[in-house]
Amino acid sequence: MSDAFRLTDEQREFRGVVRTLCEDKIAPRAAQIDADAVFPHDVRTLLAANGLLGLHIPEEYGGGGADAVTFCVLIEEVARACASSSLIPGVQKLGTMPLLLAADEEQLRRWLPPLASGDELISYCLSEAGAGSDAAAMTTRARPDGEGWRLDGSKMWTTNAGVSDAYVVMAKTDPDAGARGVSAFYVRADDPGVSVGRKEDKLGIRGSPTCQVHFDGCAVPGDRLVGRPGEGFKTALRALDHTRLTIGAQAVGIAQGALDHCVGYARERRQFGRPIGSFQAVQFMLADMAIDIEAARQLVYAAGASADRGDPDLGLLSAAAKCKASDVAMAVTTDAVQVLGGYGYVSDHPVERMMRDAKITQIYEGTNQIQRLVVARRLLGPL
Repeated sequence: MSDAFRLTDEQREFRGVVRTLCEDKIAPRAAQIDADAVFPHDVRTLLAANGLLGLHIPEEYGGGGADAVTFCVLIEEVARACASSSLIPGVQKLGTMPLLLAADEEQLRRWLPPLASGDELISYCLSEAGAGSDAAAMTTRARPDGEGWRLDGSKMWTTNAGVSDAYVVMAKTDPDAGARGVSAFYVRADDPGVSVGRKEDKLGIRGSPTCQVHFDGCAVPGDRLVGRPGEGFKTALRALDHTRLTIGAQAVGIAQGALDHCVGYARERRQFGRPIGSFQAVQFMLADMAIDIEAARQLVYAAGASADRGDPDLGLLSAAAKCKASDVAMAVTTDAVQVLGGYGYVSDHPVERMMRDAKITQIYEGTNQIQRLVVARRLLGPL
Protein backbone atom coordinates (compact mmCIF):
# COMPACT_ATOMS: atom_id res chain seq x y z
CA MET A 1 0.00 0.00 0.00
CA SER A 2 1.07 3.62 -0.48
CA ASP A 3 2.36 5.78 2.35
CA ALA A 4 -0.80 7.65 3.38
CA PHE A 5 1.23 9.19 6.21
CA ARG A 6 3.36 10.85 3.54
CA LEU A 7 6.84 9.83 4.54
CA THR A 8 9.44 12.25 3.25
CA ASP A 9 11.52 11.36 0.21
CA GLU A 10 14.47 10.82 2.55
CA GLN A 11 12.45 8.45 4.75
CA ARG A 12 11.25 6.46 1.74
CA GLU A 13 14.79 6.20 0.45
CA PHE A 14 15.92 5.10 3.90
CA ARG A 15 13.25 2.40 3.92
CA GLY A 16 14.49 1.09 0.59
CA VAL A 17 18.10 0.94 1.74
CA VAL A 18 17.23 -0.83 5.01
CA ARG A 19 14.87 -3.25 3.26
CA THR A 20 17.58 -4.28 0.80
CA LEU A 21 20.05 -4.74 3.64
CA CYS A 22 17.58 -6.86 5.61
CA GLU A 23 16.49 -8.98 2.66
CA ASP A 24 20.08 -9.65 1.63
CA LYS A 25 21.76 -10.14 5.00
CA ILE A 26 19.22 -10.68 7.81
CA ALA A 27 16.23 -12.55 6.36
CA PRO A 28 18.38 -15.51 5.24
CA ARG A 29 19.59 -15.83 8.85
CA ALA A 30 16.22 -15.47 10.59
CA ALA A 31 15.22 -19.14 10.76
CA GLN A 32 18.61 -20.21 12.07
CA ILE A 33 18.67 -17.40 14.64
CA ASP A 34 15.32 -18.67 15.91
CA ALA A 35 16.40 -22.32 15.89
CA ASP A 36 19.73 -21.67 17.63
CA ALA A 37 18.20 -19.25 20.18
CA VAL A 38 21.53 -17.41 20.27
CA PHE A 39 22.11 -13.67 20.02
CA PRO A 40 23.14 -12.87 16.40
CA HIS A 41 26.45 -11.07 16.86
CA ASP A 42 26.88 -10.88 13.08
CA VAL A 43 23.63 -8.91 12.78
CA ARG A 44 24.72 -6.60 15.57
CA THR A 45 27.97 -5.94 13.68
CA LEU A 46 26.07 -5.38 10.43
CA LEU A 47 23.68 -2.87 12.01
CA ALA A 48 26.51 -1.04 13.76
CA ALA A 49 28.58 -0.83 10.57
CA ASN A 50 25.65 0.84 8.84
CA GLY A 51 25.09 3.39 11.61
CA LEU A 52 21.78 1.86 12.67
CA LEU A 53 22.44 1.24 16.37
CA GLY A 54 22.83 4.94 17.09
CA LEU A 55 20.25 6.16 14.59
CA HIS A 56 18.13 7.85 17.27
CA ILE A 57 21.03 9.41 19.20
CA PRO A 58 21.70 13.10 18.51
CA GLU A 59 24.55 13.89 16.16
CA GLU A 60 26.49 15.79 18.83
CA TYR A 61 26.99 12.49 20.65
CA GLY A 62 27.98 10.54 17.55
CA GLY A 63 24.54 9.30 16.50
CA GLY A 64 22.43 9.68 13.40
CA GLY A 65 20.05 12.26 14.85
CA ALA A 66 17.05 10.63 13.16
CA ASP A 67 13.49 11.45 14.12
CA ALA A 68 11.12 8.97 15.75
CA VAL A 69 9.23 8.17 12.54
CA THR A 70 12.46 7.23 10.77
CA PHE A 71 13.38 5.03 13.70
CA CYS A 72 9.99 3.32 13.41
CA VAL A 73 10.74 2.62 9.76
CA LEU A 74 14.03 1.00 10.80
CA ILE A 75 12.39 -1.25 13.40
CA GLU A 76 9.56 -2.15 11.02
CA GLU A 77 11.90 -3.21 8.24
CA VAL A 78 14.23 -5.25 10.46
CA ALA A 79 11.25 -6.95 12.13
CA ARG A 80 9.80 -7.78 8.71
CA ALA A 81 12.89 -9.94 8.22
CA CYS A 82 13.65 -11.05 11.80
CA ALA A 83 11.91 -9.96 14.98
CA SER A 84 14.81 -11.03 17.19
CA SER A 85 17.19 -8.82 15.22
CA SER A 86 14.85 -5.83 15.47
CA LEU A 87 15.35 -5.88 19.24
CA ILE A 88 19.01 -4.96 18.86
CA PRO A 89 18.30 -1.35 17.77
CA GLY A 90 15.00 -1.37 19.67
CA VAL A 91 16.59 -2.10 23.05
CA GLN A 92 19.43 0.28 22.26
CA LYS A 93 16.83 3.04 22.16
CA LEU A 94 15.03 1.73 25.25
CA GLY A 95 18.26 1.75 27.24
CA THR A 96 19.43 5.15 26.07
CA MET A 97 16.09 6.95 26.33
CA PRO A 98 16.30 7.48 30.12
CA LEU A 99 19.76 8.96 29.59
CA LEU A 100 18.54 11.30 26.86
CA LEU A 101 15.68 12.43 29.10
CA ALA A 102 17.45 12.85 32.43
CA ALA A 103 21.26 12.60 32.25
CA ASP A 104 23.39 15.74 32.44
CA GLU A 105 25.65 16.93 29.65
CA GLU A 106 28.82 15.43 31.07
CA GLN A 107 27.15 12.05 31.44
CA LEU A 108 25.77 12.16 27.92
CA ARG A 109 29.17 12.94 26.42
CA ARG A 110 30.73 10.10 28.41
CA TRP A 111 28.13 7.40 27.86
CA LEU A 112 26.48 7.97 24.50
CA PRO A 113 29.32 7.88 21.89
CA PRO A 114 30.14 4.15 22.31
CA LEU A 115 26.42 3.40 22.24
CA ALA A 116 25.94 5.53 19.13
CA SER A 117 28.71 3.70 17.29
CA GLY A 118 27.38 0.30 18.33
CA ASP A 119 30.63 -0.54 20.09
CA GLU A 120 28.52 -0.97 23.22
CA LEU A 121 24.97 -2.14 23.89
CA ILE A 122 22.73 -1.09 26.75
CA SER A 123 19.68 -2.68 28.38
CA TYR A 124 16.85 -1.46 30.58
CA CYS A 125 16.18 -2.95 34.04
CA LEU A 126 12.74 -2.15 35.44
CA SER A 127 10.59 -5.28 35.97
CA GLU A 128 10.99 -7.69 38.86
CA ALA A 129 9.48 -11.03 39.82
CA GLY A 130 6.84 -9.28 41.93
CA ALA A 131 6.72 -6.01 40.02
CA GLY A 132 5.61 -6.35 36.40
CA SER A 133 2.67 -4.15 35.50
CA ASP A 134 2.97 -2.72 39.04
CA ALA A 135 6.53 -1.59 38.46
CA ALA A 136 6.45 0.84 41.39
CA ALA A 137 6.30 -2.21 43.72
CA MET A 138 9.96 -2.99 42.94
CA THR A 139 12.15 -4.05 45.85
CA THR A 140 15.63 -3.49 44.38
CA ARG A 141 17.33 -1.05 46.78
CA ALA A 142 20.01 1.57 46.33
CA ARG A 143 21.49 2.70 49.64
CA PRO A 144 23.89 5.63 50.10
CA ASP A 145 27.47 4.40 50.43
CA GLY A 146 30.02 7.16 50.96
CA GLU A 147 29.87 9.34 47.87
CA GLY A 148 28.07 6.65 45.89
CA TRP A 149 25.40 3.99 46.17
CA ARG A 150 25.18 0.26 46.78
CA LEU A 151 22.58 -1.74 44.84
CA ASP A 152 20.93 -4.96 46.01
CA GLY A 153 18.15 -6.85 44.26
CA SER A 154 17.20 -8.65 41.07
CA LYS A 155 15.53 -7.61 37.83
CA MET A 156 13.49 -9.88 35.55
CA TRP A 157 12.84 -9.98 31.81
CA THR A 158 15.87 -7.92 30.88
CA THR A 159 16.21 -8.03 27.10
CA ASN A 160 19.74 -8.63 25.80
CA ALA A 161 21.08 -9.17 29.32
CA GLY A 162 24.45 -10.85 29.19
CA VAL A 163 25.18 -9.22 25.84
CA SER A 164 24.84 -5.58 26.87
CA ASP A 165 27.76 -3.63 28.26
CA ALA A 166 25.62 -1.41 30.47
CA TYR A 167 22.22 -1.25 32.13
CA VAL A 168 19.90 1.54 33.20
CA VAL A 169 18.59 0.28 36.53
CA MET A 170 15.59 1.53 38.47
CA ALA A 171 15.96 1.06 42.23
CA LYS A 172 14.30 2.30 45.42
CA THR A 173 16.31 4.96 47.20
CA ASP A 174 13.39 5.73 49.54
CA PRO A 175 11.33 2.56 50.05
CA ASP A 176 8.62 4.41 51.96
CA ALA A 177 7.89 6.88 49.15
CA GLY A 178 6.39 4.50 46.60
CA ALA A 179 6.93 5.59 43.01
CA ARG A 180 8.51 8.82 44.26
CA GLY A 181 11.21 6.80 45.96
CA VAL A 182 12.62 5.30 42.74
CA SER A 183 15.88 6.54 41.24
CA ALA A 184 17.70 5.66 38.01
CA PHE A 185 21.30 4.47 37.77
CA TYR A 186 23.76 3.76 34.98
CA VAL A 187 25.45 0.45 35.81
CA ARG A 188 28.24 -1.27 33.91
CA ALA A 189 27.94 -5.00 33.22
CA ASP A 190 31.44 -5.55 34.61
CA ASP A 191 30.81 -3.66 37.86
CA PRO A 192 31.56 -5.89 40.88
CA GLY A 193 28.33 -7.38 42.20
CA VAL A 194 26.55 -7.55 38.82
CA SER A 195 25.68 -10.99 37.50
CA VAL A 196 23.33 -12.38 34.88
CA GLY A 197 20.96 -15.20 35.74
CA ARG A 198 19.39 -17.99 33.73
CA LYS A 199 18.39 -17.25 30.16
CA GLU A 200 14.66 -17.77 29.63
CA ASP A 201 13.53 -20.43 27.15
CA LYS A 202 10.95 -18.41 25.22
CA LEU A 203 8.10 -19.02 22.79
CA GLY A 204 9.37 -16.42 20.33
CA ILE A 205 12.08 -13.79 19.72
CA ARG A 206 14.42 -16.62 20.62
CA GLY A 207 17.51 -14.91 19.23
CA SER A 208 17.21 -12.13 21.80
CA PRO A 209 18.35 -13.28 25.26
CA THR A 210 16.03 -12.52 28.17
CA CYS A 211 17.55 -12.99 31.63
CA GLN A 212 17.49 -11.95 35.24
CA VAL A 213 20.12 -9.44 36.31
CA HIS A 214 21.30 -9.61 39.93
CA PHE A 215 22.87 -6.84 42.00
CA ASP A 216 24.68 -8.07 45.09
CA GLY A 217 26.19 -5.13 46.95
CA CYS A 218 26.99 -3.50 43.62
CA ALA A 219 28.92 -0.29 44.26
CA VAL A 220 27.81 2.52 41.94
CA PRO A 221 29.72 5.84 41.93
CA GLY A 222 27.71 8.94 42.71
CA ASP A 223 28.17 10.31 39.20
CA ARG A 224 26.20 7.34 37.81
CA LEU A 225 22.91 8.57 39.25
CA VAL A 226 20.71 9.52 36.26
CA GLY A 227 18.69 12.61 37.07
CA ARG A 228 17.74 13.52 40.62
CA PRO A 229 16.97 11.05 43.41
CA GLY A 230 13.30 10.10 43.45
CA GLU A 231 12.69 10.95 39.79
CA GLY A 232 13.60 7.57 38.33
CA PHE A 233 10.08 6.23 38.00
CA LYS A 234 8.94 9.35 36.18
CA THR A 235 11.93 9.00 33.86
CA ALA A 236 11.13 5.32 33.31
CA LEU A 237 7.54 6.07 32.28
CA ARG A 238 8.56 8.94 30.01
CA ALA A 239 11.11 6.68 28.33
CA LEU A 240 8.44 4.04 27.72
CA ASP A 241 6.19 6.65 26.09
CA HIS A 242 8.93 7.10 23.50
CA THR A 243 9.82 3.43 23.04
CA ARG A 244 6.43 1.75 23.36
CA LEU A 245 5.52 2.97 19.89
CA THR A 246 8.58 1.16 18.51
CA ILE A 247 7.01 -2.09 19.73
CA GLY A 248 4.09 -1.06 17.54
CA ALA A 249 6.54 -0.66 14.66
CA GLN A 250 8.00 -4.08 15.40
CA ALA A 251 4.50 -5.58 15.36
CA VAL A 252 3.73 -3.92 12.03
CA GLY A 253 6.95 -5.32 10.58
CA ILE A 254 6.19 -8.86 11.76
CA ALA A 255 2.68 -8.63 10.32
CA GLN A 256 3.93 -7.23 7.01
CA GLY A 257 6.46 -10.01 6.69
CA ALA A 258 3.73 -12.59 7.22
CA LEU A 259 1.42 -10.95 4.68
CA ASP A 260 4.19 -10.70 2.07
CA HIS A 261 4.89 -14.40 2.42
CA CYS A 262 1.18 -15.24 2.17
CA VAL A 263 0.74 -13.22 -1.01
CA GLY A 264 3.62 -15.03 -2.69
CA TYR A 265 2.32 -18.38 -1.50
CA ALA A 266 -1.25 -17.65 -2.66
CA ARG A 267 0.02 -16.91 -6.16
CA GLU A 268 1.96 -20.19 -6.43
CA ARG A 269 0.04 -22.75 -4.38
CA ARG A 270 -2.49 -24.53 -6.57
CA GLN A 271 -5.61 -26.42 -5.50
CA PHE A 272 -8.50 -27.57 -7.65
CA GLY A 273 -6.46 -26.68 -10.70
CA ARG A 274 -5.81 -23.01 -9.92
CA PRO A 275 -3.86 -20.73 -7.54
CA ILE A 276 -5.49 -20.48 -4.12
CA GLY A 277 -5.25 -16.70 -4.46
CA SER A 278 -8.04 -16.91 -7.04
CA PHE A 279 -10.50 -18.05 -4.36
CA GLN A 280 -12.52 -15.31 -2.71
CA ALA A 281 -12.11 -16.85 0.75
CA VAL A 282 -8.34 -16.40 0.53
CA GLN A 283 -8.61 -13.00 -1.18
CA PHE A 284 -10.76 -11.64 1.62
CA MET A 285 -8.34 -12.91 4.27
CA LEU A 286 -5.41 -11.22 2.53
CA ALA A 287 -7.39 -8.01 2.03
CA ASP A 288 -8.36 -7.82 5.71
CA MET A 289 -4.76 -8.47 6.71
CA ALA A 290 -3.51 -5.64 4.46
CA ILE A 291 -6.18 -3.21 5.70
CA ASP A 292 -5.43 -3.87 9.36
CA ILE A 293 -1.68 -3.62 8.86
CA GLU A 294 -2.00 -0.25 7.12
CA ALA A 295 -4.30 1.08 9.86
CA ALA A 296 -1.79 0.00 12.51
CA ARG A 297 1.13 1.47 10.55
CA GLN A 298 -0.56 4.86 10.29
CA LEU A 299 -1.25 4.90 14.04
CA VAL A 300 2.38 4.03 14.78
CA TYR A 301 3.64 6.78 12.48
CA ALA A 302 1.21 9.26 14.05
CA ALA A 303 2.62 8.36 17.47
CA GLY A 304 6.14 8.82 16.12
CA ALA A 305 5.24 12.25 14.76
CA SER A 306 3.78 13.11 18.16
CA ALA A 307 7.08 12.18 19.80
CA ASP A 308 8.97 14.36 17.31
CA ARG A 309 6.72 17.32 18.09
CA GLY A 310 6.92 16.83 21.83
CA ASP A 311 3.14 16.59 22.13
CA PRO A 312 1.65 16.18 25.61
CA ASP A 313 -0.57 13.40 24.21
CA LEU A 314 2.39 11.18 23.34
CA GLY A 315 1.62 8.72 26.14
CA LEU A 316 -1.92 8.22 24.86
CA LEU A 317 -0.93 7.79 21.21
CA SER A 318 2.01 5.54 22.04
CA ALA A 319 -0.21 3.25 24.15
CA ALA A 320 -2.85 3.15 21.42
CA ALA A 321 -0.31 2.42 18.69
CA LYS A 322 1.39 -0.37 20.62
CA CYS A 323 -1.94 -1.94 21.58
CA LYS A 324 -3.51 -1.80 18.12
CA ALA A 325 -0.42 -2.86 16.19
CA SER A 326 0.36 -5.83 18.44
CA ASP A 327 -3.24 -7.08 18.30
CA VAL A 328 -3.08 -6.77 14.52
CA ALA A 329 0.22 -8.67 14.39
CA MET A 330 -1.22 -11.52 16.41
CA ALA A 331 -4.35 -11.72 14.25
CA VAL A 332 -2.48 -11.39 10.94
CA THR A 333 0.13 -14.02 11.76
CA THR A 334 -2.57 -16.42 12.97
CA ASP A 335 -4.39 -15.95 9.67
CA ALA A 336 -1.11 -16.36 7.80
CA VAL A 337 -0.69 -19.81 9.29
CA GLN A 338 -4.25 -20.59 8.21
CA VAL A 339 -3.64 -19.43 4.63
CA LEU A 340 -0.70 -21.81 4.35
CA GLY A 341 -2.63 -24.63 6.01
CA GLY A 342 -0.42 -27.52 7.07
CA TYR A 343 2.63 -25.80 5.57
CA GLY A 344 1.98 -22.83 7.85
CA TYR A 345 2.35 -25.05 10.90
CA VAL A 346 5.88 -26.23 10.12
CA SER A 347 9.17 -24.39 10.15
CA ASP A 348 9.77 -24.79 6.40
CA HIS A 349 7.87 -21.49 6.10
CA PRO A 350 8.44 -18.44 8.32
CA VAL A 351 4.84 -17.71 9.34
CA GLU A 352 4.84 -20.05 12.35
CA ARG A 353 7.93 -18.20 13.64
CA MET A 354 6.25 -14.88 12.98
CA MET A 355 3.16 -16.01 14.87
CA ARG A 356 5.32 -16.95 17.87
CA ASP A 357 7.23 -13.69 17.66
CA ALA A 358 4.05 -11.62 17.42
CA LYS A 359 2.71 -12.79 20.78
CA ILE A 360 5.30 -10.97 22.86
CA THR A 361 4.35 -7.62 21.32
CA GLN A 362 1.04 -7.86 23.21
CA ILE A 363 2.93 -8.34 26.48
CA TYR A 364 6.22 -6.49 26.84
CA GLU A 365 6.72 -2.77 27.43
CA GLY A 366 3.32 -2.86 29.10
CA THR A 367 0.63 -5.47 28.47
CA ASN A 368 -2.21 -4.47 26.18
CA GLN A 369 -4.50 -4.49 29.18
CA ILE A 370 -2.36 -1.74 30.70
CA GLN A 371 -2.40 0.17 27.39
CA ARG A 372 -6.20 0.05 27.39
CA LEU A 373 -6.19 1.39 30.95
CA VAL A 374 -4.01 4.29 29.81
CA VAL A 375 -6.43 5.15 27.02
CA ALA A 376 -9.55 4.67 29.18
CA ARG A 377 -8.25 6.86 31.99
CA ARG A 378 -7.44 9.61 29.51
CA LEU A 379 -11.00 9.36 28.20
CA LEU A 380 -12.71 9.29 31.58
CA GLY A 381 -10.48 11.46 33.70
CA PRO A 382 -10.68 11.26 37.50
CA LEU A 383 -13.64 9.21 38.77
